[in-house]
Amino acid sequence: MNLPSAFGRYRPELDAALREVLQGGEPELLYRMMRYHMGWEDPDGHPVESDSGKALRPTLLLLACETLGADWRQALPAAAALELVHNFSLVHDDIQDQDRERRHRATVWAVWDPAQAINAGDALLALAHLAAYGVAERGVPPERALAVARTMDERTLEMVEGQCLDLSFEGRPEVSLGDYLGMVGRKTGALLDGALTIGALVATEDMHVVQAFGRCGRLLGLAFQVRDDMLGVWGAEAETGKPSGADIRRRKKSLPLVYALSAKGEERDRVAAIFGQAEMSDRDVEEIIEDLDALGAPEYCRSLAAAKKAEALAQLESVGLAAKDYRELQEVADFVLERTY
Repeated sequence: MNLPSAFGRYRPELDAALREVLQGGEPELLYRMMRYHMGWEDPDGHPVESDSGKALRPTLLLLACETLGADWRQALPAAAALELVHNFSLVHDDIQDQDRERRHRATVWAVWDPAQAINAGDALLALAHLAAYGVAERGVPPERALAVARTMDERTLEMVEGQCLDLSFEGRPEVSLGDYLGMVGRKTGALLDGALTIGALVATEDMHVVQAFGRCGRLLGLAFQVRDDMLGVWGAEAETGKPSGADIRRRKKSLPLVYALSAKGEERDRVAAIFGQAEMSDRDVEEIIEDLDALGAPEYCRSLAAAKKAEALAQLESVGLAAKDYRELQEVADFVLERTY
C-alpha cells in the first residue's frame, strides 16, 4: 500500500518545527543524543540520512485539524510536541526492554549509557511541554490552548501507566484479555486518542466532535498495538529491526500469548511450560510460534484488529465529515494496519 498523501503533505513543516526545537543548547551532548535518536545525526553529531519513522501521531493530529476546516499550521506546535512525547517514550522503552537497536541502528542507551539516555528522554518530554505552548502564539484561543496542554499531559500520564502495567504483566503467570485491552488502551491508545483530540480541539469548540475524534484515536490505538504485537512474534527482522520472536524471548504478555494462554489443550500447556523455564532456547521460541499458529492466534489477532479499526471509523459517522475527508482518515487507518494482514 502506498503512503497516504497526508504523511507527505505535513512532513516538511513538521520536520522544520522539530529541528527548531532540537537545534541546539547546553550541554551539547544532551541535544546531540536527542538528534541522534531522531535519526538526524550519527553519534559524533555528523548529519546522516536515516529512517526517522512515519510520524503517525502528529500526522493524525494535523489531519484531524484540517479535516474540521481549520488551518493545520495552527496545530503544528502541538504536533511537534506530540512527536517529542512519543520519542521520549521510545528512549525510555529501549532502556526498559534492553533493546540495543531501533530502526536498524544502535539505541541511545547502547551508544552512551542508560543514565545519559534517561536524561535524553527527560529532555524530550520537557521540550514537548515547551513546544505545545506555541499553539497560543498561532491564534488558538487561550482556553483551547490550555485544553491542548492539559490533554497532552493527561494522555502522556496514561501512556506511562500503560507501560508500567505492560512491564508488570511480564512477571504475572496469567493475564486476561480484559487486562490486556486495559493496558493497551493506555500504552498505545492514549497518544492516538490525544492526537485526534488535540487536532480537533484546535479546530472546533464542539465537544461532541472532539470526543468522537478522541474515541476514534483510542480504538485505532488498540488496533495498532495488536498489529505491533503480531510483528513482535511473526515479523521478519528486516522489517522490525529485531530478531524474530523478540517478544517471546522477553516473555512479554502480548496479545498472541494472552490468547494462547487462555486457550485449552496441549499446545496451550506447552506454551505455558516453556514460559515457565528459566532459560529459553531458539528451538523453544520456534515451538511456541508453531503452537500459536496451531491455536489460531494469528487469525484471532487479525480479526480483533479489524474489529477495532471498524469501531474507530464508526465513531466519526456522527460528525458529518465530507466524504473526501472521511476517505482520507480511512486511508491512514488502513495504512496503519496494513502489516497486520
